[in-house]
Amino acid sequence: MNSLLTHQWLCESIVEQVPLAIIFGDREGIVRLWNKGAEAMFGWTADEALGKSMEMIIPEKHWPRHWEGYFHVMDTGTTKYGTSVLAVPALTKDGRRISVEFNVALLKGPDGRVLGAAASIQDVSARWERDKALRARLAELEAKLKPAPVPAKDET
Repeated sequence: MNSLLTHQWLCESIVEQVPLAIIFGDREGIVRLWNKGAEAMFGWTADEALGKSMEMIIPEKHWPRHWEGYFHVMDTGTTKYGTSVLAVPALTKDGRRISVEFNVALLKGPDGRVLGAAASIQDVSARWERDKALRARLAELEAKLKPAPVPAKDET
């Protein structure tokens, strides 16, 4: 049993079996790792995603901001999303827009140069929709609680 539990086997098995999407993009933003969680979340198989730009899961209107941030991180080797969660919209293969949250791990070579970024991604669309409905309901109730304007004395 212990011979089966090598470090490499454990790492590969965890990446493939965890329900989160785990994606690795190289310095140019090309997908080099796409696990089963990513297949389930986004709809593309690993064969379809590998070698393609990460743009496939990013809404087009967000491309400029994404690439500006991505290339800045590749150049500087620092990101706040290693510890903070980033919430963004994403696209599935069938064109649906989903809400995702993710963290990033920068992978560096022996010389310290960033080789790319790995992201662990969770679909939070259901929670986002519930929160949106709650915010709308709260606004509606707060509007009902606003006191009616008091008429001026000369209006009575």
